[in-house]
Parts: sequence; structure tokens; C-alpha cells
Amino acid sequence: MTSTDRVLISTHDLPKAGALRDGFKQAGYVTELVTPAERLTPDPDVVLLVLTGVGEGGAALVKQAREQLHVPVFAISSAEAPRPTLRSGFDEFFAQSASVADVVLLGKRVIERQKLREFTGIVGETDAIHQVLERVVQIAPVQATVLVTGESGTGKELVARGIHALSPRRHKPFIAVNVAALSDTLLESELFGHEKGAFTGAIDSRKGLFELSDKGTIFLDEIGEMPLSTQTKLLRVLEQREFHRVGGEKAIRVDVRIIAATNQELRQLVAIGEFRRDLFFRLNVLSIELPPLRERREDIPILVDAFVRDASERHDRAFPGISAEAMEILVAYAWPGNVRELRNLVESMVVLSPGRVIRPEDIPDDVRRGRGTSLLPVPAVRAVSEKGSATFRPELEFVFRTLVELRVDMDDLRGEFEAYRRGGVIDLEPHAIVGRVGSGDLGPGGIEVGAYPREDVEASEMFERSADRAPADDGRVIVYEPGMTMEDMERRAIQATLAEVRGNRRKAADLLGIGERTLYRKISKYGLDA
Repeated sequence: MTSTDRVLISTHDLPKAGALRDGFKQAGYVTELVTPAERLTPDPDVVLLVLTGVGEGGAALVKQAREQLHVPVFAISSAEAPRPTLRSGFDEFFAQSASVADVVLLGKRVIERQKLREFTGIVGETDAIHQVLERVVQIAPVQATVLVTGESGTGKELVARGIHALSPRRHKPFIAVNVAALSDTLLESELFGHEKGAFTGAIDSRKGLFELSDKGTIFLDEIGEMPLSTQTKLLRVLEQREFHRVGGEKAIRVDVRIIAATNQELRQLVAIGEFRRDLFFRLNVLSIELPPLRERREDIPILVDAFVRDASERHDRAFPGISAEAMEILVAYAWPGNVRELRNLVESMVVLSPGRVIRPEDIPDDVRRGRGTSLLPVPAVRAVSEKGSATFRPELEFVFRTLVELRVDMDDLRGEFEAYRRGGVIDLEPHAIVGRVGSGDLGPGGIEVGAYPREDVEASEMFERSADRAPADDGRVIVYEPGMTMEDMERRAIQATLAEVRGNRRKAADLLGIGERTLYRKISKYGLDA
């Protein structure tokens, strides 16, 4: 907050207004009492309006706060209006018995969240974005390391900058490093510096980015791309707060907060030996997961409006607007590139505007027909071949592992297939993969797996008998067949797991290896609430 941040408090209930004034003053805000009939004028220092009642003049104050001040509005219950009327139109609503401390605490959080939006450019009103912003506000004041995860283009660096901006280190350097953009040999020198003569071309000593960000924050983007040798040195920085320059003998101590980000599943990289387990746990002290744009479609019109204003101002171009039909197309599109892809499209529409309202035919064909680049919801995990080169595992194994969102070790899964083959259940190359959710000793993740020719019904019956279980007709068998989408697999896996645990969502989340909040979101997405 700044020393000029002002909170306006209405005088509908004078005793309550006086108590709130004292509470906000103690929290460091400038306060001002306003009468119900008072006319508000635009003021950039005003950060919140609190109504101590919604009687006469309350609606007018709310309208002015929205249109003139653009600030959040709190309301406290009064006896003059019914509860449903009170709740509408307010950012937060409190009962008459609410304590001043609660109002002040929530007010401070809302003010910080609003400032965070303005500073970082994080735009959105969905619950998912509110949770992200709330998490940033909670995490920023402490010194712990933070891991930010999410698909490419979701705004991970914006979150990192927001954490730094709200932290005690905000007046110190913030340095962002894209690990994937630097070669293995250059990365270590860039991060930790080097001494004169450490390698060919090192004609002088040089400070690394860790030294330059001392007392501040360093943001390591694409941390999953960091080579193992550099991971070892980073681990020492985290544990000992010191490091050696390349070619140096003197230990250099630093006080720096590390924020790491990745669009990969680090647990899977740990499982295949490409990321240090101890480093993962040291980085994942506090975590923030950014949702993809397709999971918060309600924010797309808000984002479009914000990007249109920004692009119009930067390019000095008037933009007539977007028709309702065109906006429906934008909302329906999957946006594999997330917010970055949407921003680029909006900027191109502003620059190439035909001088009239954008209609569906003006939108690129790939977006209009929903044929954008198909990206998997979980980034592909690299496996290392015997020669050390990066390869990809067979597609069916990858689909079965990632789409069910299980953290399954692929070597164990392959062993399960081989065991079935040796048992004579499978003689031919499988055309379908069958998985069954169970709570017994069924292998990694509680999933029983078998493969058989899809056209051979007897083979599938043999698979059931081989597991000493009667064929299940209760929806707990998962079958992958060519032509099924990844969402179909995910929906069936969740449905089968819920059937196995008789609707216990906490147990289902544990069995699937995902967070309970993620499970609730996917249940709602696939209409499995019933």
C-alpha cells in the first residue's frame, strides 16, 4: 500500500463507520467518511468504498464507485433491506455482526489483489483467477521459494513479477532468466558468473545473475530444461545460500529469492531421472498452478477488451469492436497457446481492422473452425535412449499415463504388459488398451491394465479372468479405442474411479493422483455431478 491509499466509508451507520475508520487507519490507510447524498469525483488514490448500510443513497454511491472510481465496494447488512437485495452488486457482503478486524483484513486483501491486477496485467474474474491472485497475495510477503506451473502462455512470468512487486524485496532487482534459451555451457556462466581465464574467451571476471539479483528476486523460467550439472549448483544455492563462479575458488554468498516456473510435469522428469528429486522438493515449497484459458472461458471477453484497449493505444489505431457472433467463436476456441495466443490475435485484428465491426468471417480460418494446433493437455515427457538422445515413448503408453492424470512410472507399466504377454493372454499387437480402476494390489496408481485385439471378444474375457475377477459391467472398466479423444479417456477414467470409491471424491482424487480441487473442476466440466 502507499501512504495516500484512501478508503471511503459511508455514514449510514455512524457508530459502525467510526469503528471502521479507526480499523483502516491502524492498517495504514487514509480514511474519509462520506454521506449517502455526497457526490463522488474521480480520484486515483481511492481504493475501496465501504457502505455501512444500503438505505437511502446507497445505490447512488455504488454506481459512482463503479463508474467514476472503478474501485471494489463492500456492504454491511442493515435492517432496511432484505438480504438478497443487499448481496447484489457488491464485491463483499458482511452481516451486521461482522467484526471490524474481518472487514479490514478482507479489504486489505481485495485492495492488494486489485493493485496486483493493475501492476501485472493479470486479467480475469473467474474463481480460478481469483484463487491465483489470492495465492500471490499470501505468498508474496514471505521469503520461501515458489514454483509456478502451467501451460505455455498462461502468464507465469506475470505471476512471478506480481510476487516480487508485493514482497519486501520490491525495491531490489528482479531478474528473469529463460533457462531453455541458453546452452548448457553458457547457462552456468550466466547464472553464477566466471573468473578470468576460466575458459576460452573469458578475458575478464564477470558477475553472474545470482550476484546481480542479490537482495532481490531471480525468476528461472523453464526450469525443467536445466541440465543436471547446473541443477546441482542451484541446489547448493538453495541450501547454503552460496556458490562458486565458474573457475573460481572463493564461495560467494547471496541473499536472493528464487521463483521457478515450468510447463512440464517435474514429477515425471524426476521419475525418468532428468530432474533431481531433492531439487524438486526444495523448489516446490510454495506452488501456484495457472489454469489454461480453455478452463476459464468466461474471462475471454474481458481479456479481449483489455487487449483491444492496449493494442489500440500502442498502435494509435481506432477499433470499431467485435460482433457478438465473432466473440462466441473466440470463446468456443480451445486456445492451445492460451493468453499469449489470444493477445497476438487481438493485436492483429486491431492492426488489420477492416474499418468496421469484426464479424466471424474476419477471424482466421483455424480459429473459426476450431482447427488450431492440437496440444496435449499435459506436456510430453522426454525419455532418454541408450545413446542419450531425447526420444518419445510410444503414443499409447503416453496417452494412458497422462490423460488419466496418473503419476505412473512407465517402466512398471511396460512390465505389466510384458507380464500379461508372458501369461499367454495377449498374442497379437493390441488394438485397444483396457484399464480397470481398483483398490487392491493392481500395480501403479491402482490401475489394472491389459491389451487385446479389439475385434476378439474372447481375448477380452481372458483378460478379465487372468486378473481373477469377474467381468465388470458397473462402469469401472476403461477402454481406449482408436478415434477416442483425450477428453473421452479422461472422462471415463474419472467416472470409473468415482464408481470404484462409491462417489468419495477425496479418495477418487488420491487414486487418480490429482488435486481434489482439480477433480471437482473436471467433474463439473464433464457433467458428472450426478
